[in-house]
Amino acid sequence: MTYLKNSCIFTLLILLSFNGFSQEITSKQIDSLVAKSMSITNSAGLAIAIVKDGKVIHSKGYGLKSVTSKEKVDQETLFSIASNSKAFTSAALAILVDEGKLTWDDKVIDYIPEFKMYDDYVTANFTITDLLTHRSGLGLGAGDLMIFPDPGNFTIDDILNSFQYQTPTSAFRTKYDYDNLLYLVAGEVIFRISGTSWADFIQTRIFNPLGMTNATPLIKYLKPNANVAMPHSSYNDKLVEVAPYNSGDLVGAAGGINASVNDLSKWMLMQLNKGKYGTGLSKTLFSEKLQKQMWSPLTITGYNLYADERTGNHFSAYGLGWEISDEKGKIIVQHTGGLTGMLSRTILVPELNLGIVVLTNTDPGGYAFYSIPETILDWYLNIEKKDWITELSDYSKAEEKDGDKVTKAVWETVKANKKTKINFNNYIGTYNDPWFGDITITDKNGKLWFTSKRSPKLNGQMYFYKATTFAVKWEFKDMPCDAFATFNLNEEGKAIQIKMKGISPNIDFSFDFQDLNLKRID
Repeated sequence: MTYLKNSCIFTLLILLSFNGFSQEITSKQIDSLVAKSMSITNSAGLAIAIVKDGKVIHSKGYGLKSVTSKEKVDQETLFSIASNSKAFTSAALAILVDEGKLTWDDKVIDYIPEFKMYDDYVTANFTITDLLTHRSGLGLGAGDLMIFPDPGNFTIDDILNSFQYQTPTSAFRTKYDYDNLLYLVAGEVIFRISGTSWADFIQTRIFNPLGMTNATPLIKYLKPNANVAMPHSSYNDKLVEVAPYNSGDLVGAAGGINASVNDLSKWMLMQLNKGKYGTGLSKTLFSEKLQKQMWSPLTITGYNLYADERTGNHFSAYGLGWEISDEKGKIIVQHTGGLTGMLSRTILVPELNLGIVVLTNTDPGGYAFYSIPETILDWYLNIEKKDWITELSDYSKAEEKDGDKVTKAVWETVKANKKTKINFNNYIGTYNDPWFGDITITDKNGKLWFTSKRSPKLNGQMYFYKATTFAVKWEFKDMPCDAFATFNLNEEGKAIQIKMKGISPNIDFSFDFQDLNLKRID
């Protein structure tokens, strides 16, 4: 996910002067970018840090931690960094590789014998590298309903058992499709090898050595009265505080970390120093050899034979917990992160000894988490000026407007058909998906009701739409995720199967309703 905000002639003039001069961007210029962004987008708060040539040259918070408390963000405020956690998981594995406790080519079943994929060959040949590179053959976000929305009652054992029941959408190692669950398996590999949980490993082997004193690997480790940003939603142009995402220990290795920009400055400096840190860079977290491997393209995500005219981009790829691309002859190493009400982006340019991190607590927030660092990156790469803040803010609004048209039409159809008589008895029952578990369709005070037994937030009223399709309006409102449920009936008109898909075209990919195959069991 990605977002931001805009305004003011003075700040606009400053932005228009960003033609990519070689000198360092100043804090005053960054302040102007943020002012522009927050004036045109509905954002609660954000924090930015830049490291350059071994020094922190900017670290600052803006806006509010919470629209309820009105407390302000500062450089120590903790945000959920979501999928930026994945690079920490790959770093943890790299530490173990350096110690000779595993190799990237080791088979997962050597450490987790019960691990089983959708095919025996894939199971037998699935490596540690495969866990981290989004090339499993499974579709985008496959199985994410086990962890999203939170909190379900799924365990790591459920995750390990789920892959054999999921249907691949491409051949093994042939196509990029972003995955979260396999990073949870990577976290379990760390536990099986080290005897230490993923969270404790990250805390003791990465946070503590680097002096990331406020960062926590999981939300449950936040101290009482911690300096923490609360998540917000800005859908429908309303800024609303929502509940923090919390799925306990399970999600850590894919997206569990909370950190400040001050914490992440230390992380970026270590990365740019090729794994070294401390006084005189006398200590090593992981070797330069391992870092090069983590930053090597392994799964191609895009390729241009002729360079993009503006940026000079030729390729994009995924390595081990990092996205890799090129711009103006420089390698760009980056990642984004998104959870309910939280968006983030980290960018490293090793050849410029440059690191940028932006953390936000608003979704979509005009895609500020993307437009601000992109503007800063353009400055340092001497790329022709582009008003990313306005462009992505407008894009975000247009995207939401288009999605609203679709959903509005669906609910207008529901309203028009509300007098259609439905025999609830044809649909009431218990249905099972082998990886998601049981759901029930019940008559709840004269309303047809969908209830997930293992994901408590996925429950809500079912409204007749057309034919055998119903629209489910979830009680969970923090993100647009209502869904269609289409019943397959037998020759007697009784439902025997349910297939689902999201209603809004803007639904987050982690609501992978389309991957469910619910069959009646009672």
